[in-house]
Amino acid sequence: MTRIVRFADEAGTVRTGVADDAGGIRAFPGAPLVAELLRLPMSELRALVENTASGPAAAHEEDVVPLPPLDGLMELWAAGVTYERSREARVEESTEQSVYERIYDAERPELFFKSQPWRVVTDGEPIAVRDDSELNVPEPELALVLNRHGETVGYLVADDVSSRSIEGENPLYLPQAKIYAGSAAVSWAIVPAWEIDAPDALDITMAVWRDGEAAYRAATSTAAFHRTPRGLVDHLWRCQPFPDGAVLSTGTGIVPALDFTLRAGDVVEISIEGVGVLRNPVRGHQAELDWLVEAIAEPLTRRAHRSHFPE
Repeated sequence: MTRIVRFADEAGTVRTGVADDAGGIRAFPGAPLVAELLRLPMSELRALVENTASGPAAAHEEDVVPLPPLDGLMELWAAGVTYERSREARVEESTEQSVYERIYDAERPELFFKSQPWRVVTDGEPIAVRDDSELNVPEPELALVLNRHGETVGYLVADDVSSRSIEGENPLYLPQAKIYAGSAAVSWAIVPAWEIDAPDALDITMAVWRDGEAAYRAATSTAAFHRTPRGLVDHLWRCQPFPDGAVLSTGTGIVPALDFTLRAGDVVEISIEGVGVLRNPVRGHQAELDWLVEAIAEPLTRRAHRSHFPE
């Protein structure tokens, strides 16, 4: 399996390339941004990936700093209430229950902006819960990597971290519940769409580890998806261009009961069949993610904030 990755070398130079199952990385010629790759039609991107993968490895995963595979003018968006479990959870927590009941069956889906590229973290980097929220949960989701033409060219594991107590108080607070430092995590490697045979039947599992034990564990499948991914993309692309493509997180089918909340020190582990694993330690304050600002210009800053977990 080939994977498209973004990374920084020892000199702090940001590159993109193709990683193989053994961890070898072959850099794309000309050091393009992920955003530049997403300007290509699917057929041209596939040809470039396969041609690059045929060359000798110039680096190894262990010797580079993994970076989230978003850059340029890319945007991270998310969808809500796309699984029945998500509808049930939103109704349970909200003071405005009918809003979520209606959106579940409505023709137009719930879509919202989630993050700019620089605020996104990747595998091993910390996520955070808001200081002003009492109830916070991870939301494991399959994310679509979309080129500028709206074609799904790859997949990622995503965690749409949410402040349930804030959104539950009033649906109009959704941006505050969803958009803050440490609320958006995606896996490091983009798995090309041509590597996934059945994206509509992928197992999704999540565990929250606390003091060495699973404080929460659950599973679902993209087969339980209430909407089609194509339908979400069609609505996202209406009335606005994405010149460098976008990543669209497609909603969650796993939401803990109201007696569960994330705590500082937890580790969230999300796995999607064929796509990968995303592990992130939890921080209790957004200020602990302030280093993301420095990392814009100094990507090697991320190394000091990265955790390593045993396989």
